[in-house]
Amino acid sequence: MRHRIAVVGSGPAGLTFARVLHRHGCPVAVLERDPAADARPPGGVLDLHEGLGQLALDKAGLLAEFRAFSRPEGQAMRILDTDGAVLRDWRPRPDDRANPEIDRGQLRDLLLGPLDVQWGRGVTQVVPGTRDGVQVHFEDGRQETFDLVVGADGAWSRTRPAVSAATPQYTGVTYVETSLEDVDTRHPGLARLIGDGSVAAYGVNRALVAQRNSGGHVKVYAQFRAPLDWHTNLDLADVEAVRSSLLALFDGWAAPVLDLLRHGTAFVHRPLYVLPVSHTWPHVCGVTLLGDAAHLMPPLGAGANLAMLEGAELAESLAAGPGDLDEAVRAFEEQMWERAARWAKITTAGLERLVSPDPAQALAIFDRVQPS
Repeated sequence: MRHRIAVVGSGPAGLTFARVLHRHGCPVAVLERDPAADARPPGGVLDLHEGLGQLALDKAGLLAEFRAFSRPEGQAMRILDTDGAVLRDWRPRPDDRANPEIDRGQLRDLLLGPLDVQWGRGVTQVVPGTRDGVQVHFEDGRQETFDLVVGADGAWSRTRPAVSAATPQYTGVTYVETSLEDVDTRHPGLARLIGDGSVAAYGVNRALVAQRNSGGHVKVYAQFRAPLDWHTNLDLADVEAVRSSLLALFDGWAAPVLDLLRHGTAFVHRPLYVLPVSHTWPHVCGVTLLGDAAHLMPPLGAGANLAMLEGAELAESLAAGPGDLDEAVRAFEEQMWERAARWAKITTAGLERLVSPDPAQALAIFDRVQPS
């Protein structure tokens, strides 16, 4: 008898899990709260690492297609001083495919492929230990039962309470995101400043980072340390008020750097939350977690990569059958916890240094991770 398996969430983790199962001929229900794939903006770019995200795509049989979409030139990184001086300017070799960039929307579409996602199926609760298996409750009041429910539903997972009481905690660092459209035509000076990949400037407890996406689209992130309620007297829906507040926060920085904020089209508040560095839970039969639902960490290039590899590895273990489903999940969790804890420590320490009282710490991190 085939197991009844569901994955909650259609982000990189959930879709990779489902796609690898699909490749092995194993059915899986993908349950997604959004009403359609394009119901909201997919987000910025991801750099997929050779031994993590790219390995996951290889397990899904999608590595060749990924290489067709990805942008190796997007690995370029330029570091500026707050006065606009170029401190570092790293450009990848033409054959360097260690961490090529891909738009999140392109990756989503690549993973979706033939999958039959159940859109508009918002999960409210997952209840293990029922007579027939694990019960999933939906926003419309309906219920379904599965042998295994995999929570890949992000930071504020509705699946997580079935296995863990942990909740995300604010890091003290906030991102405010904005965008530049058609940058090469409308803002050629900024296009040159950003280059083919990313540009970043680091100051005291704050930073400005811009990342090129495909099609002339650029994501800009103002990063700073502040209380969670820093915007109490600010209407976040008022674009010009937010712009003025950010320009005041970065007052004194070079004009070309501040132009990243001056020309932004809208602003989105993204405070950074994390789960405990070594987040584990007592194993619960029939329920497990992937990605941010399991180990939410600072967004420093590891989260989506880990999530995708976890999804691929769990799917392969389940597809290998006909062994014990529960034992396969137990073994997966032990492996996931150990690896995720290592990366959580790295990214937590990285965030402390990238948005710190000493901007030289950010430069030191960059020098360690980039080739000479």
